[in-house]
Amino acid sequence: MNRSIAVTVNGEALTVDIKDNWTLFHLIKDTLGLVGTKDGCRQGVCGSCTVLVDGMPVRSCMALAARCDGKVVTTIEGLRENGELHPLQQAFIDAGAVQCGFCTPGILLTMAAYLKEHPSPSEDDVREALIGNLCRCTGYARIIRAVMKVSAA
Repeated sequence: MNRSIAVTVNGEALTVDIKDNWTLFHLIKDTLGLVGTKDGCRQGVCGSCTVLVDGMPVRSCMALAARCDGKVVTTIEGLRENGELHPLQQAFIDAGAVQCGFCTPGILLTMAAYLKEHPSPSEDDVREALIGNLCRCTGYARIIRAVMKVSAA
């Protein structure tokens, strides 16, 4: 069955025709052509497909697009602020926290949402918040350093 949904993606209000079984990932990547969101496991385990829905981290590979009707979705492309890199994005660059980059969009969005709710976390808090985001290239030390740099600012 097909339906139309109204969704705001990265600040742009859209009306999109979807099928009932489409995931949010399918909508973002295949329909809207946004390439920053990654498809790692298709099981909601790795976190590379994480986007924000109404400010909360959501695994787009597991979320139905139809459930986003009337919602605000932010992908990595929408994390920029006033045309500039988000402070967290710049901190990742400065700390060398970006390795292959596959997991980075999901981690950045997860941490952006986390820091909004917890502006002064401890390193242990950040480690715990990262549990749902797998990175195979780093030991997380640089990622944690980058997050802590932003939280200290």
